[in-house]
Amino acid sequence: MTADEQLTLRVLSALLREDVLGLRTRGAVKDRADGPWFTVADAELALPVAVEGFQCEYAARLPLLELAGRRLTGLDAIVTALTDLAEAEDRPGWAAFAEECRQTLDTMELHERVRPEVHARLTDLYGEDPADWTGLAAALGHDTLAAYLDHPVYPTARGRSGLTEPQLRAYAPEFHPAFELRWLAVPAGALTTHGERPLPSWWPTPAWLGLEAACPGEGWTTLPVHPLTVGAPLDEALEAAGLAGRAVLAERPYLTVVPTLSMRTVAVADDPACHLKLPLATATLGRLNRRTIKPGTLLDGAAGQRLIEAVLAREPRFADRVLHADEQTWAHAGHELLAVLLRRYPTGLERAVTAPLAALLAPAPGGRLLLDHLADRFHDGDQLAFYDALLELLLDWQATLFGYGIALESHQQNTSLVLDANGLRLLYKDDDGPRVHTARMTAGLGELALDRADFDDPRIFGDDDRALTDLFTTITGHLCTASLAFGLADHGRAELDEVLGLLRKRLAEAVDRIGPAGEPLRANLLEAERLPVKAMVSAGTLLSKQRSGAADINKHYTSGPNYLLANGIAR
Repeated sequence: MTADEQLTLRVLSALLREDVLGLRTRGAVKDRADGPWFTVADAELALPVAVEGFQCEYAARLPLLELAGRRLTGLDAIVTALTDLAEAEDRPGWAAFAEECRQTLDTMELHERVRPEVHARLTDLYGEDPADWTGLAAALGHDTLAAYLDHPVYPTARGRSGLTEPQLRAYAPEFHPAFELRWLAVPAGALTTHGERPLPSWWPTPAWLGLEAACPGEGWTTLPVHPLTVGAPLDEALEAAGLAGRAVLAERPYLTVVPTLSMRTVAVADDPACHLKLPLATATLGRLNRRTIKPGTLLDGAAGQRLIEAVLAREPRFADRVLHADEQTWAHAGHELLAVLLRRYPTGLERAVTAPLAALLAPAPGGRLLLDHLADRFHDGDQLAFYDALLELLLDWQATLFGYGIALESHQQNTSLVLDANGLRLLYKDDDGPRVHTARMTAGLGELALDRADFDDPRIFGDDDRALTDLFTTITGHLCTASLAFGLADHGRAELDEVLGLLRKRLAEAVDRIGPAGEPLRANLLEAERLPVKAMVSAGTLLSKQRSGAADINKHYTSGPNYLLANGIAR
């Protein structure tokens, strides 16, 4: 199957799942000689489908669309035809989506060309078996493997708005490049800073950067800038922040870094326990999902880390099994392109394999899945036992947090496995978007509880459980556990009924463990007829926030079938 056909299937499946143009609610399944078709009679539209069951009853079966009696193939032609059916005020979003599809298709084709050489380079750097890639420098190799996988929900996730092939090769994680950062000298009074730990010894002074004459005296601070931000985006940001003519961009690049899976976050090559999260003037997972850094998210991320540490203080059984990066050191100049988060990873990971959940189903050098290699080393080749060990810890921890009134946006990129002779641990980062049940958090944490004033985003706190169960379901349920379950089945590593039964069992045990506080999870996840499902294409690209009504484009939902119900999924 060509890259265009693969992407067409993903796009059509996402549009059906999100009920774009009313495809799902206006239509019905009709059987034809070749199989089922989802048919919308009043639009003269039909789509060949197959039973899917993960977030939608059906998925596209063939990369084509029938419209007014014509069979359309080729993603560009299909998106153009659907655009003609959209409301006039939504056409700009459809035009942006068409461009996303083109960029993603180009990227997928590029990936196919370069993956063999990238895998060969990873093998040269870290060894033949990715289960032996230990230490935080080698963990970046696992990020590179993950970068070749599609997102479980967003169909054009591999595209990055506005970036050229040379830029991708120079800065994107799937190419595993190394490059040097640019640096800005800023009057110290223009920066808002946070964190008590001293900066690393490699953090430059203006003099290091050759700016002695331009920045005399002690009243200057340096701010790293991603090379992709230099130019018009940086100039406009400096003007907006009132720093044009005051801040000085060093001509000389400094500090070699390697991109992580998120691309805007880079690891310091000579100090890989330190990562720098830097704003980029691009978008991924939708045109509205810009990769800048809003200053308030830095405050929220630091507070989110402290909230997690407060729970760990109350739950010592997780103390050695749940780790968190330090995200207390950050700075910004009041603009979303003038900011940095210095993320520090825990010590003691030199002999451990550290890999994001997002990498587990990625093909490794040689063609086998990363999960296969890890199961070989740590679970005697039993992939299901490996998955079970992950479920036991991850669901126990996330349900425990729920008991304290906390749900995290700890998706498969922000959750990593740490594997060594001591067993399995979890490593978390980037907790700037939690949802908190105020009263339960306060009652559970007592004097350790955080206050609303510790966070910037008022949407974080609420007085009921619905926002928490929605977030738990879409992140911990769909993205971190069920996507792996369906992936294991799709790759022939386990029977779907068996792996979903295991997920259902471990989730029920975790819910039972937290007592009455778990009843909302039981009702809204284990026993619900339908589950919330992210509507990321609608909220992130196709519709404006006014049209979608999305208060948060990453927490805007439609609904899908509950694959956890005892009757299971027939495929």
